[in-house]
Order: sequence, then structure tokens, then C-alpha cells
Amino acid sequence: MSHAQKSAKGAGGGGKAAAKGKKAGGGGAKKVEDDREETLQAVILADSFETRFNPFTLETPRCLLPLANTPLIEYTLEFLAMSGVADIYIYCGAHTAEVEKYIQSSKWYPQTSPASPFDSLEIVKTTARSVGDAMRDLDARALITGDFLLVHGDLVSNLPIDAALAAHRARRLADKNAIMTMILRTGGLGSHRTKSKGITPVFVVDPTKNRCLHYEEMHPLQANKYVNIDPDLLSDHTEIEIRSDLIDCGIDICTPDVLALWSESFDYEVPRRHFLHGVLKDYELNGKTIHTEIVEEHYAARVFNLQSYEAISKDVLGRWTYPLVPDSNLLAGQTYKFERGGLCKENGVMLARTCKAGKRTVLGKDTSIGDGSMVSNSIIGRRCMIGKNVNIQNAYIWDDAVIGDGSQVDRAIIANEAVVGKKCKIEPGTLLSYGVVIADNTEVKAGARITRAKRKRDDEEGEDVPTDTALVGQTGTGYNFDDEDEFSDDESSAFHSNLIYSISHLNISTESISTISSEVSAASPTTSRSRLSSFAGSISDDGEQGGSNEAFHHDAVAGLVDALREGGDFDSAKLEFMGLRLANNANDHQIRRAIAVAFTKRISQLVETDKIEASKAAAQTFGLTGAKKFLQDVGLSEGKDEDQVDFITCLQKDLVHRSNGATILVAVSQRLYQIEVLEEPAFLTWWEKSEALGDKEDSEMKRVREKTKVFIDWLKEAEAESSSGEEEEEEEEEEESD
Repeated sequence: MSHAQKSAKGAGGGGKAAAKGKKAGGGGAKKVEDDREETLQAVILADSFETRFNPFTLETPRCLLPLANTPLIEYTLEFLAMSGVADIYIYCGAHTAEVEKYIQSSKWYPQTSPASPFDSLEIVKTTARSVGDAMRDLDARALITGDFLLVHGDLVSNLPIDAALAAHRARRLADKNAIMTMILRTGGLGSHRTKSKGITPVFVVDPTKNRCLHYEEMHPLQANKYVNIDPDLLSDHTEIEIRSDLIDCGIDICTPDVLALWSESFDYEVPRRHFLHGVLKDYELNGKTIHTEIVEEHYAARVFNLQSYEAISKDVLGRWTYPLVPDSNLLAGQTYKFERGGLCKENGVMLARTCKAGKRTVLGKDTSIGDGSMVSNSIIGRRCMIGKNVNIQNAYIWDDAVIGDGSQVDRAIIANEAVVGKKCKIEPGTLLSYGVVIADNTEVKAGARITRAKRKRDDEEGEDVPTDTALVGQTGTGYNFDDEDEFSDDESSAFHSNLIYSISHLNISTESISTISSEVSAASPTTSRSRLSSFAGSISDDGEQGGSNEAFHHDAVAGLVDALREGGDFDSAKLEFMGLRLANNANDHQIRRAIAVAFTKRISQLVETDKIEASKAAAQTFGLTGAKKFLQDVGLSEGKDEDQVDFITCLQKDLVHRSNGATILVAVSQRLYQIEVLEEPAFLTWWEKSEALGDKEDSEMKRVREKTKVFIDWLKEAEAESSSGEEEEEEEEEEESD
């Protein structure tokens, strides 16, 4: 990796030669701007100055929390190494000693590691209480001598910045007032899992100059839903775009003038809502311009809250972040290998003969999983002990944790050395911090945050808090974490406090926060999965919402679509469905709905993207080895006519939202009839029920089934011929008997 990093560094304008040339140029004298290569510096904000990861960050800095079993700051440093950065300053506030110890023992520290791609790496200790304080402190230290990257210690990105850096430097040479370039990533109009939940950043951009003109943040709690744009902007710029589809990954290319502006205003505390908004608003006074580089390829996102932690973890499992994936073995001593079926595990993992480790799962060294246990869509650290008959779904379990026999863990984070007893149920959104013990037969309610850390008040020493046995059980250890100051600064921070985004506690209707983009997303045809749409949103593919068990639906559809795309590993898909059903208490209808949506989604992708005829796409998809058995065993296990009718209706509902839906429905119907998954009475009953609705039938539902009429008529004719044939045979038999 080091050779690639160093070559990348040279390409990006860094390197030791550049550094020496700079020193020879006159030390602290003002640098003459020309076309010579410059040393690229970077500032990492290792302290987030937030409490969004409490209770974990009571004991560990956010930048050292594990993401896919690798500390977050490793991803940030890998990005900076690939970007050609020469000098790095890591700004620390809380837990400085832990960060310093980690960095000094890592491969990145030039003083102790000859393989480090950096010329210098300095830990800056500060008493700053906000990003603004850190920026003003950085300006006072006069460490920055030229262009620098400003990033956070929770950045995950494989994005090459050469083009953005070149454009920034060209603008700066042409206009010294062009002080900053923000790198933003398009997220599409629909739902995207790395988009901020609740808080919507709105960028007003002049696309002819890539210049940002205005910035606002909108959230559901505000009274109005309008962007307040200065009328002069409309008259001064011939073309303006209002973008609410951008993902702010927190990568800024800055000049030293940025620090000067921070120092001039002590009101600025956060980079976007204060600094960016204020500088753009005061353009007439300061004359400084801020530009954007909007990218559509590659990956870049910040782990800025618990929801993004889950989203980016899933993107790592989905390999959107490549080469920043577990099997790249970013840390010394890691031995991950990516195996068939999407399982990634280290050497020394012990799997019992009857356990099942499903797709998109990471298992750390020396972890053991007992008989009958099922693990899928989860990341499990090193030396974890998973007992027998345990069900783990969408969970993040860190090193040295223990999960007792018969327990269920769903969509939770369990920290180092935490212990979950036997036959426990850990509900979605639960956070178990370091060393917490949950007693046997305990059910931990959704959204619980449990810690055993000492509670600190102001500058006093931490005090022990007694265990809440009602929460963790009689033999458990820990108490419910409740931060009194958590939402004191901004009500909108309530959206970041939990692993699962929810507005139910805010007592507002979902209609009051709907946006144009969400309406477009719900109505537009679904396209194939890409980096811009790697996660289903709150509205499912067939339009059914909340009450239809979306947690189950999204994961089940995504898993089955992946199986269909990869050639059909239906054994793993069946395991995943059963695990998800158990974890989410899904009913038979929800199972059928998810299967119907997954198959129609895959067939639609083949028709639209690969330009395959609908009949051939249906034959290819349902012809995969194991597909028929999967449909019969999982979707239609009881073989009842009403179940088959429900399945056909689910197909119809989903195809309403897809282009070529009517053509695909008739192709799917014919194929399922041919392979004897669906029978003639089910199709006839479905059609008769639809016809009986008359004018009450939804127009779109009627449109989608119109082409299927030919198939239904054929079935009726075949039935009539069969009936007449049987009658003739009976008459002949009667005549013979006479």
C-alpha cells in the first residue's frame, strides 16, 4: 500500500521534494504564487465537539470507534495518503491521550514508522469547545502556510481529489478571493442512506462558475419550509440551482484566508450553519467566494451520527468504499479474506457445524459461533463468543463481547467486553456501552442506551452510578444513559441521538415534512442499484409505508435482489429471510410482498438496463437453480389459493411503479404458471376480484393488469375445453355402460 500511497502523493503535489523546495524558498517570507508544486497540508478534526455517539464517547474518542472492525481515523488517514498530503495536524480535544497513543504506535507516524507516506504528523492539543475555537486556535499558531484540506476524523472516502485540487488552485491564481472549495457528492432525489436524516442541507449554486451563493439547513421542526434567497442573487446570476440532493462529506480545500475569517468572527462555531452561511451572506463586505466541486462517482461520507454509522457500515459491507474494505487489511495483523457468499472473516474464526453466517457479514479473529446460531448483515469483532441458537441481524458487535445461548440481537451496537446473557432480546436501536452486562432472560427495549461509565458533572471527578436492575436484570451491570444537556443547543439534534431515525416522539405529521424530492422518488420508475441508490428509503418499492414492517421489507428485498443478481444463492437467501422474519415478527403477507418486489425489481432491471425482453428476463430470473423451490418453500409454503392470489396482487402493486410494468406482469404470470408455482384458479380468482371492483379499482392497478387479459382469456378457454372434454368422456362412459 505504501508504494501506491507515495506515488499518489507525488501526483497530488505533496512529497518531500516539494517540502524541501519550499523551505529553501525563504522560510516565513510571503510565498509568490506561481505554477510550482506546493506542499499540501491537512487538518483533521479528531474531536467532533458533539455528543451524538454517547455513551460510547464517554470512554473512547469518536475517531477511534471501530467501523467494520477498523478505527474510523484509519479511513481518514488512508484518504489523505491517497490525496498526496505531506503534513498533517490532528486537532484533539477530549481523550487527547488516547488519540496520541494510538497515532504514535501506528504506521502513519513518521518519527517511528519509515513506511509513513507523510513528512510530518503532529498532534495538536487544545481546550477548544467547538470547531470555531479550533479554527481560531489554528490561525493563532500560524501552522498553515498554503492550501490545506480540512476534514473530520470520521471521514470514509475513496475519492481522488486531484481534479478538485487543480480547479481550486486555478481559481485561486485567477482570483485571490476564491478561498475555499467544498467537495459535495450527489445523492439523487430519492432516499439515500448516507444523506442526513431530518436535517436537509440546501446549497444555492451558480453552475456556470461552480460557486456557492447561499446555504441553509432545513429540518422538520421549523415553522416554515422556505429557503430565503436574497433577491439580488437572482438578478446578478443568470443561472441558479437550488440543490437539496447533495451529500456534504466534510472535505474542504481551503486557503489560509479561511482561518482569518474564522478569527474575525467569534460567533462562528460550526462550519456550515455558521461559517459558510455567514461568509456567503456577507459577500458584499468581505468579497470572498466559496466554490463547490460536485462529484457523481466514487464514495465519500462522514460518520457524523449513529444513523450514518449504520449506513456507512452497510456501504463497506456492500463494497462501495473499495479499496477501503475489510479484506484490504488496513491494520497490521489483520487477515481478512472475502469469501463466496459475501462473508468476510479473519483467520482463527471458529464456526460450529450447524451455525449459519450469512451474506454481508464480517467476523474478526478468534470469534466463535455456536450450533444453530444465525448471523447476517452484521459486523462482529475479535474474540467474541456467540452462543448456541443465537440470532443476530444488522448488528455491530465490537471486540471481546459475549452473546449467551438463545439470545436475539437486532440492529443494535454492542461495545467491547459487553455481555448479553442467555435468552435475552436486544431490540432495535439499543446501544450497550463498554463492559455492560445484561442478565439472563432480559428484554432490552428499543432505543435503550446503557453504560457503566462514571457520571461527570462539570469539572468534578466522575461518580459511580448504581446499576438499574429493572433495565439490565438482577445480575446485570449498567444504567440508562440520559444526557440532560444533549438537546440544549438545538432541538434538531434530537434527530441524531438514536441509531434509528424516528420522528414519532416529535408529535408532527409526516405530511408536514414531505418534500418535492420524496414525491418524485415515490412516483418515478425504480432504476437499477447504484452508488447513488444503495439503500431503500422510508417509502418501499410498492408504495406501502410504515405499517408494513419496513425494517423487514427493506433488508429482505435488498438481500434477495443481491442473490438474484449474483446467480441465486437461495439457501443463504432462505436463511436470511427466516432470520429477518424472526427478528422483525414479519407475517406471511409481508414475506410474500418482499419476495414479489425483489423478483419484479430484478426482472425490471434486466428489461431496462440490459435491454432483455420481458419474457426472457422472467424466464432467466425464475429459471435460476433453486428459485422455484424458494418460492414454494418460503413464499407459498402452505399452497393455499388465497396465498397465491395475494402474491399476484403484490406483483401487480409493485409493477405499478415500474416502467413496462404491464408487459412484465403478463410475462411473470405466464412464467409462474408454466413452472407450476401459481395455479389457474388463483389467476382466475385474482382477475374476477379485480373486475368486480368496477369503478372503485385504482386506475393504475387496472392499467398494469390490462395486458394480462390475453393470458386470462387463454386460461378460461383452456378450462372450458377441459370441461367439455371431461363431459364428453362421461357421456361416452355412460353410453358404453348402457
